[in-house]
Amino acid sequence: MSGARDGEVTLPPGAAQSVPGSAERPGSALHDDPRRDERDARAVWSALAEPGDAVAGALVDLCGAAASLAWVRTAVAAGSPDFPALAEQVGDLDDDLRRRVGAAVRRWAVRLGALQPTRDREAAARCGARLVVPGDDAWPVALDDLGALAPFALWVRGGPPRTHRSVALVGARACTTYGERVAVDLAADLARRGWTVVSGGAYGIDAAAHRGALLGGGATVVVLAGGVDRAYPAGNARLLEEVVRTGGSLLSEVPPGSTPTRGRFLQRNRLIAAAARATVVVEAAWRSGAASTAHHAARLLRPVGAVPGPVTSAASAGCHRLLRDGVAVCVTDGAEVVELAGDVGPDTPPERPEVDTRTVDGLDPLARRVHDGLSRRTPHDTQQVAERAGTTLGEARAMLGLLELEGYAQRIASGWVVGARHEPQMGEKKRRS
Repeated sequence: MSGARDGEVTLPPGAAQSVPGSAERPGSALHDDPRRDERDARAVWSALAEPGDAVAGALVDLCGAAASLAWVRTAVAAGSPDFPALAEQVGDLDDDLRRRVGAAVRRWAVRLGALQPTRDREAAARCGARLVVPGDDAWPVALDDLGALAPFALWVRGGPPRTHRSVALVGARACTTYGERVAVDLAADLARRGWTVVSGGAYGIDAAAHRGALLGGGATVVVLAGGVDRAYPAGNARLLEEVVRTGGSLLSEVPPGSTPTRGRFLQRNRLIAAAARATVVVEAAWRSGAASTAHHAARLLRPVGAVPGPVTSAASAGCHRLLRDGVAVCVTDGAEVVELAGDVGPDTPPERPEVDTRTVDGLDPLARRVHDGLSRRTPHDTQQVAERAGTTLGEARAMLGLLELEGYAQRIASGWVVGARHEPQMGEKKRRS
């Protein structure tokens, strides 16, 4: 057993899946079915250890959930950990790791006697939740990338979490109107493209992202810091129920009835980052939980995007910081987000046609003036084009027809926009004729 960076605990590979004699130790309460033992033990671990407990994660990874739980129960009953039995399976334990494991056992002991697994299962049944563990079809395998920091189990309401093609949209609770609009538009566009939107169910950008996904007719996953039977914040209760009703998912790594705490909110961010193929920060202050989610994603080698905002807006300072530090790339619409998160080839957007403005010099002066009255993005009717160009309505109408023939203008349902130019140029055609 050896230490690792960032507070993680790693154990040597090759450890067996049981601690000698653990099944016979007092309080193990094992069933005849090992798979049932593991499920039940993971449910207990989800209540026993706080989210992100690397010591617990390392023990469960290498000893198995049931065997490691039995070892902990024996240690608590005996008043001290049985390190020789553990060392037989995980190798030598240095003094530092003995202290860390011993400290972990002491904090687990405080909670162990108060656990009520039956009550947790009954609470889950009342709210329609179910337990999902690694190996289940509904388990988001991307969470395994967290290693010892992965959740022991998930309590899920609604449909199975669809995270295979998913993007996390996160941001400030105290968002601006601009940020809220961008989040809704991005989420709706992603949903229409068949992508799942993952977020944390909070006020502000999170709620806007979930609403946008619902508007786009797609699925959304809400990762909660408390139990799935507790709507938090309470003001989003109707939104969360709508997510469940439409086949989306509410999930949490703590059992029903658990209270959201500051520490659980911070640890929740790692699940959001790990569950999605990419994370996009829509709005974030200089220091924010959204930036924390972005850094979790970067450490997992997941792509990170950030939406730029006004340089005078404190609500976008965190986004600009991520862009400046090279943690994130700039994204402004759904196509760019899909390009960030998707597969090379199928999800690569087509190149947008560009107009070479230098070729406009070949037009006659009146045609150039009418062309100058066009916009690349905003359609204008003929009257508006004439006003912008400073021509008569008849001149604008005549020149727009010629510009359309040559590809310099394009007529759409609501008016005229700049078109992608096609050869031959108008001036060249006139010269050849």
